Amino acid sequence: MAIQKQEQCTDEESLYRLAELFKIFGDSTRIRILHALSQKELCVQDIADALEMTQSAISHQLRVLKQAALVKSRRDGKTIYYSLADDHVFTIMQQGLEHVCE
Repeated sequence: MAIQKQEQCTDEESLYRLAELFKIFGDSTRIRILHALSQKELCVQDIADALEMTQSAISHQLRVLKQAALVKSRRDGKTIYYSLADDHVFTIMQQGLEHVCE
């Protein structure tokens, strides 16, 4: 079943979108944010503190990640919490780490 779906998803547009997805993964700050979010849900300040960066820089990268459907957010009062969008993002991160650690 997965192979059939993969075959249906190899048109030029899908391959272009895949290349764009990997460009987003090509930024070390975004990878560090995704890694932090793979551990637990965090707000911008928590991410900024963990990565020793400004809230502004983190917010910019979160916007990119959200537009790419790699992270999602939820509001709790005035605070917005971010997490990985789904298990696919976690799997991509895990498999990438396994590959570079071999």
